[in-house]
Amino acid sequence: MRYLAIDYGARRCGLAVCDPLEMVVSPLKVIDNRKNLINRIIEIIKAENIEAVVLGLPLNMDNSTGRQAKIVKEFGRRLEEQIVIPIHFQDERLSSFAAKQKLADAKLTIKEKRKRFDAIAAAYILESFLEQKKTK
Repeated sequence: MRYLAIDYGARRCGLAVCDPLEMVVSPLKVIDNRKNLINRIIEIIKAENIEAVVLGLPLNMDNSTGRQAKIVKEFGRRLEEQIVIPIHFQDERLSSFAAKQKLADAKLTIKEKRKRFDAIAAAYILESFLEQKKTK
């Protein structure tokens, strides 16, 4: 199944996809301007033949739902009204840390790292989702 992962942030949204066999996860892009975000995501869903969305859910370290998680859930609700494919929420607490680790050794400028950061975090969210799916 082809999944699109979304790392929804205050300024940017990172996107990542997997292949139909769910073996390879790839960062796709970062959307800097959230204007018309849902329409832009719908275009990507169509272009990439996406069958389900994985939306990163920023839970607090004690598993509670904070302000940002509520914002993400509201975004998920609005997206769900516009698409016919399922939306899954995935704990994203360690996605930023994982993205920083992956970029630490990359021979990129800080600006280049910043451009890729959110898509790499989305890839981590999708990898976590797929790994958890295998163990269920």
